[in-house]
Amino acid sequence: MQLGYHTITWGGVVGDATGVTSIKDLFYRTNGSMEAAVRDIASAGYTGTEMFDGNLAEYADRPDELRDLLSETGVKLVSVYSGANFIFADVLPEELHRITRAAELAATFGAERLVVGGGARRAAGTTDEDYVLLGRALDQVTDIAESFGLTASFHPHLSTIVENPTELDRLMKCTRIGFCPDTAHLAAGGGDPAAAIRRYRDRIRHVHLKDFRAEPFRFLPLGEGDLDLPDILRAVQESGYDSWLMVELDDYAGDPRAAAEISKKYLDTILADSGV
Repeated sequence: MQLGYHTITWGGVVGDATGVTSIKDLFYRTNGSMEAAVRDIASAGYTGTEMFDGNLAEYADRPDELRDLLSETGVKLVSVYSGANFIFADVLPEELHRITRAAELAATFGAERLVVGGGARRAAGTTDEDYVLLGRALDQVTDIAESFGLTASFHPHLSTIVENPTELDRLMKCTRIGFCPDTAHLAAGGGDPAAAIRRYRDRIRHVHLKDFRAEPFRFLPLGEGDLDLPDILRAVQESGYDSWLMVELDDYAGDPRAAAEISKKYLDTILADSGV
C-alpha cells in the first residue's frame, strides 16, 4: 500500500463565488497554501497527495511551479476531487464542462485518478429517477476521465442522495463508475464501512481514510475516533486493492501537519501488524 494525504486539511473546503451565477466555474477549493500543504505532507512521510480541482486551476497558468514543488518534495499528485449536482438536465452540460476541465488539469499534473461526489437532494424530495440520472451522469464522468487516461470513482458523501447503505446500493446498480469508499462518510451515513468495501470489493478504485466520532460529531485523525480501522483495512486487503490509501481529514482544530503525522503513525503501525 502507498500512503497519501489530501490537502483539504490546510484550510478546509470552500467553493468559488462565481459558481453562484456560472455553474461551469464552481470548483471546489481548499482555502490554504498548497505549497505549505505539500511540504507538510512530505515531512509527515507521505508520498502522494490529492487536491481539489479548484486548487489545480490556480496553477493552470504556472504549471511548472506545481511540478517543481511536487518533484522537490517527492510527492506525487495521485488524484483530483470534483463533484456536481448531476441530476438536473439543464445544467448538466455546464457541470460536465467543469469535470472535463478537472480531468484535463489532473492529467496535466500527472494524476492517475478522478474522484467525484454529488447527487443533489431536491427541495421537493429525492425521486427514484434521481438515481438513474445520477448513474447516467457518472457514466459520462467515467468516459471523460478515461479520455484523459484517468480512472474515475464515486465518493459517497453526507448531504447528497448517496449517504446511507440503501442509497449506495440504489446508485451502484445504475452506473459503472468505480467506488471510492470514504470510511467516515459511510459511517456517518449509518453504514458499516468495512461491509461496504466487502460488498463492492470488485469496484474499488480509490480509498479515502478518516476516523469518525458520532457524539459529538467529529471527523478525526486515524485512531482517534470510533471506527474499527483494522477491520476496514482488512476488508481493503481482502478486496485485492493494493494501491493508494488517501487520508482525507475535512478539518482539524490544531496544526494540520500534526494531524497528518498522527494518522501516518497509526497507519504505519496497523499496516506493519498486518504484514503489508
